[in-house]
Amino acid sequence: MTSSAGQTLDLDITGIAHGGTFIARHEGRVVFVSDAIPGERVRARVTDGAKSSFWRAEALEVLEESPQRRPHVWKEADISRDPVDRAGGADLGHIDLAHQRTLKRQVLTEALDKFAGSGLEAPEIAAIDDGDGTGWRTRVSLHVDADGVVGPFAARSHRVIPVQSHPLARRRVAAEALSLKNAKPGRIDLVQDADGKVHVIRRPERGKRQPSEVIKEQVGERTFRVDADGFWQVHARAADTLDTAVRSVLEGRIDPAKTHLDLYGGVGLFAASLAELGATDLVTVESSRRATEHAKHNLDPFDVAAVTDRVDRYLSGLPSGMQAGTVVLDPPRAGAGRAVVEGVHALSPDAIVYVACDPVALARDLGTFRDLGWNVESLQGFDLFPHSHHFEVIALLSR
Repeated sequence: MTSSAGQTLDLDITGIAHGGTFIARHEGRVVFVSDAIPGERVRARVTDGAKSSFWRAEALEVLEESPQRRPHVWKEADISRDPVDRAGGADLGHIDLAHQRTLKRQVLTEALDKFAGSGLEAPEIAAIDDGDGTGWRTRVSLHVDADGVVGPFAARSHRVIPVQSHPLARRRVAAEALSLKNAKPGRIDLVQDADGKVHVIRRPERGKRQPSEVIKEQVGERTFRVDADGFWQVHARAADTLDTAVRSVLEGRIDPAKTHLDLYGGVGLFAASLAELGATDLVTVESSRRATEHAKHNLDPFDVAAVTDRVDRYLSGLPSGMQAGTVVLDPPRAGAGRAVVEGVHALSPDAIVYVACDPVALARDLGTFRDLGWNVESLQGFDLFPHSHHFEVIALLSR
């Protein structure tokens, strides 16, 4: 029988997929199911049955419960609600926190096995504090529908869900979010800076967008200027955690006589790390002009060249035969890609540090590096996004 959207199935959940859904099978076909846990049996409704190779479904009811299931940290996302009324953004919030990290490691393991070649062991995905995984978001995006309702989108939807809580957000961010009423249709971003002030950025569907505020973020003793709507790590402790990790793997490896590169450098977080480790000839490359302007200001105490360019284009324009010291790569979710990996390889650097926010993109790029003769010396994983499927990995590569 051919299934279609809307059909209800009873499914045994056998694994977790990249992206925060879970794996079941029905009549030889893979079904990706939301809001489940491996080992459970659930009743689910098919939402996409158009493909012959796989379907997508949403769990409606748990028939056989995992011992790792917990009341959802966000009551507005709980399985007791109709899927169309579940708030999105906390897709693992129904799972014991320690088990979430086990499942994230499993996702990384499977990605490495599939794309990076044999012999790599996924690290534990480490907690970065001893809390319950709530109250960490310094940045929250909400939406306003045509009726003026403010809230997050439903999971895998553009339907705005009114909520009475924001458990993943910092306390002041959550309070400000709940105070928003009768706004114009569009998007509202809330950003808490290093001083604790919450900035409200309104992005109406129509009309003039307000100019971006410049805020300050703090990492150790260093202050970074960044646009309020520019990129900065979301978890309150993430930038410190990643900075410390990058410093630890590069300690004693920086040759001050060589040129060092910070690629996808943003406002200069890792360039500052390299400079303080002893890099004196240093270039940071970022495609966002505004981020590069901030990087120039943030790195003013150091001798750093801040370049606005696409990383692939910058690398292709370097003189043939140039050699680099250390290269730090912090690409977006899509990863660096073959052209950038080959461009970095051509520089014959002493070491490469890859900061990754997507396990599959990381694994693909590590596979390319390994094919080119690079060794993965170490891998570290950090749970910077508790109760969601996201996490960060830092890889150190050498020849």
